[in-house]
Amino acid sequence: MAPWRAYPATANRYCLPANPSISAYAQQGPELDSALAGDDNDGSDGSGPGISVNRGIAKGPGGGMRHSGSGKAKSNPELNLTVDGINHFAQRFVAAGGNQFSIEPPDQGLCVGNGFVLETVNDTLQIFDTAGNPVSAPTGLNSFYGYAPAIDRTKSPLQFGPSITDPSCIFDGATQRWFHVVLTLDRAVNTSQALNGNNHLDVAVSVTADPTGAWNVYSLPVQDDGSQGTPDHHCVQRQGKILVHGPCLGDYPHIGADANGFYITTNEFSLAGPGFFGSQIYAFSKRQLAAGVPFVNVVQFDTSDPSLGVQLDGTPGFTVWPATSTGNTFEGSQGGTEYFLSSEAVFQDSGVDSRLRLWAVSNTSSIDTAPALNIGVSVVNTIPYAVPGRANQKAGDVPQAECLSDSTLQVTPTLSGCWRFLFGAGGPFPNMTRHKVIESPICKVGANATGIVQRRKGQAIIRDAAVTNCQHLGYKSETIPFDRPAQIDNSKRFPAASPAGMIGKIPQQR
Repeated sequence: MAPWRAYPATANRYCLPANPSISAYAQQGPELDSALAGDDNDGSDGSGPGISVNRGIAKGPGGGMRHSGSGKAKSNPELNLTVDGINHFAQRFVAAGGNQFSIEPPDQGLCVGNGFVLETVNDTLQIFDTAGNPVSAPTGLNSFYGYAPAIDRTKSPLQFGPSITDPSCIFDGATQRWFHVVLTLDRAVNTSQALNGNNHLDVAVSVTADPTGAWNVYSLPVQDDGSQGTPDHHCVQRQGKILVHGPCLGDYPHIGADANGFYITTNEFSLAGPGFFGSQIYAFSKRQLAAGVPFVNVVQFDTSDPSLGVQLDGTPGFTVWPATSTGNTFEGSQGGTEYFLSSEAVFQDSGVDSRLRLWAVSNTSSIDTAPALNIGVSVVNTIPYAVPGRANQKAGDVPQAECLSDSTLQVTPTLSGCWRFLFGAGGPFPNMTRHKVIESPICKVGANATGIVQRRKGQAIIRDAAVTNCQHLGYKSETIPFDRPAQIDNSKRFPAASPAGMIGKIPQQR
């Protein structure tokens, strides 16, 4: 039985905030949240400028597995409706009046219920009806959770709110409530992107079945370094060339629910150092969350704890995924049971396995009063499966790479190339090929400008891109005329799938 705590998860109540008008400084850099710049794998990257934490622990890709399947679908799928969801322009420039970062990947979460559709991405949410009509504006997640903007470009010096990532949501039919979850990392000071080590799971729960109304917000610390009531899992951080005690990170949260509990699982890594420390499973009282009470019972299972008896071949869980039941169909045996599933191939040197780990948290009906939850695992044998390999760039043209490497298109005194920003300038576009602009993190692109990057016989063609308002960098306004060839520095070629080789690390949000 795991330890539990009645956590005073700050039950603040918020309504969807109104967006301010787009700031005159909305197109001013920086574009990237350095707190979330890092590699996708664990290793020696922990001394980088950002978190630089592990997002995966696989020792390498496995060999491809071939399995025959049905040659024809047994149903007749039809496309009934398509809806324009949140795009980059809405996330970056509309939400929070433009006080947002440019973020990749979007990590979409989508949940449906009571005639509404809620879409959430890094770092915005928007609500639609089931016909696809927006019933709310794109809302920045920082303002939704009651924090300062991700970046306040109207301030000098710039100010930064907490760094939010990994959004997800569900609509729970039993309680008729919406649940929205993010991982939030606190800044050291509001004038720097540096982190102070504290990170928490923020859980927003709608007050009614209408997601456009009020929400209660709860916050659970997950740095697991012994501070703020967390256990100490002995994560590390770099101090010069040595490793010292440091905070953990509750990465990659996944959510689910049964009749009694609401569940969040995380992959726990050192926040500022190497090392994976096992998945954490958090069980909350669903009824207490739905009722908006100020104290919510929470049980934490540490899958790296050998006394729980859940390890397989000495390994903890990794990306332990909770089940979500539709309607009111729940497993009632053993006092209420919630199931989870996780794969094993990441732990194998070959990257291949033929087992899944099935997890069961039982006696969940006790979560409301005196929690006495139990956990167990069993092994499910499967056909062989493998850790997917990395995508390889096919032979041939790599126009994105060449655009990024174009040494003639100066962005700042130290950076050249068109960078990573190819996006629309003004909302929905009837002709995407003629309504794209090229923007640096600092220079503002003319509101009526259009541009497109092409490659023709070893040259990058920059079409009709008007670059303005760079005078503060010592540059004059310039219009790049139609079909002016920009010579490519072929010594800097790299696959389009790996642009980080030119411009540094890309924010890796899952």
